[in-house]
Amino acid sequence: MIKQTKAQLVALNCCVVLPTYNNQNTLKRVLDGVLNYTTNVIVVNDGSSDKTKDILNNYPQITALHQSKNSGKGHSLKIGFKHALSMGFDFAITLDTDGQHFPDDIPNFTNHLEQSANKNQLIIGDRNMNNANVFAQSAKGNRVSTYWVKAVTGLSLNDSQSGFRLYPIKAMKAIKWLKMTKKFEFEVEAIVKAHWINISITHVPIKVLYDPKERVSHFRPFWDIARITTLIIWFLLVKLFYVIPKNFFKKLKKKGLKQFIAEDVLYTQDAPKKKAFSVALGIFLGLSPLWGFHTVIVIFLAMLLKLNKVIAFISSNISLPPFIPLVLLLSMQVGNWVLGIKTYYTLETFTKNYDLFQNLKSYLIGSLVLSTSSALVFGLLSYGLFSWFSLKRSARHA
Repeated sequence: MIKQTKAQLVALNCCVVLPTYNNQNTLKRVLDGVLNYTTNVIVVNDGSSDKTKDILNNYPQITALHQSKNSGKGHSLKIGFKHALSMGFDFAITLDTDGQHFPDDIPNFTNHLEQSANKNQLIIGDRNMNNANVFAQSAKGNRVSTYWVKAVTGLSLNDSQSGFRLYPIKAMKAIKWLKMTKKFEFEVEAIVKAHWINISITHVPIKVLYDPKERVSHFRPFWDIARITTLIIWFLLVKLFYVIPKNFFKKLKKKGLKQFIAEDVLYTQDAPKKKAFSVALGIFLGLSPLWGFHTVIVIFLAMLLKLNKVIAFISSNISLPPFIPLVLLLSMQVGNWVLGIKTYYTLETFTKNYDLFQNLKSYLIGSLVLSTSSALVFGLLSYGLFSWFSLKRSARHA
């Protein structure tokens, strides 16, 4: 197995990158284990104040990069990857030096990648976080991270925080890493940005050992979870304001309006009921008094409710700028009718003479009634339309 793995690492042009900080009790054991498979090892000493430097001096066959001060695991990984790329490597395996990972699991990664037709993968070691031997704080941090990673990417991962990974560093070379991701949150950034450039995220099983007698963990439950959550919020904003709109218009431009509507709106694989709810959501939010936030809210809710984001987004554009005066007029008229106020306006008199803020009550009530009733009407109509198209498509392929 060792001989086979050595050959695989050479064939894959893969090295091992080890970030380390004050792990003098376990560093030698990890290095000895890794060196069974390869001497292409890059250790990034992140400003350790213990005997780490002395231990590394005993391994002249490895590359040791010493940092003058401690900056964090993410910072060390970025330095290690940059150096590995300068040495011409295409892949890099990372594992922690605190003793929790077993170097003899390296073959799990090389076998998986060698047997896969797709080499464009980021492979994460699955620690089986439901195991009773896993520290509660590590399991909690992983659950938080995994939940938010799914919110951003849609990926259902088992272990988003495992540091035992195989990175396609050459394929990820163009990624611009955030300066703020210096600690454990970098591993979340790597998953999200790899996914955004169409790198597959996969798992292989690994063993894990949490020995409180010798393991020194630098994970700070409160602050590191807070940093991960902050990063995810940033990614959600980027996704809502940039990624989804960019992909939407890119697809629209590529296909053309007619083909786009036929394939992505009318003939999507979603059920008519799901598409009708998407229309209703878009209409409701588009006519609601949430000016300036329609797009963000409709995409967020479509993601949360697992509806069709394209249809919901298109439907919400009922409140595009040219239609705003008409939407305001209708909302006001409906509000006056509900409140029993017998005052009516034409579009011309409304836009010239009406003070919306003085009649805010009428507008708010009217917009809520109008948005709700319109969502119901258009939702039912679209359900009938989508059902008809679905039957038509089934008949065509029968």
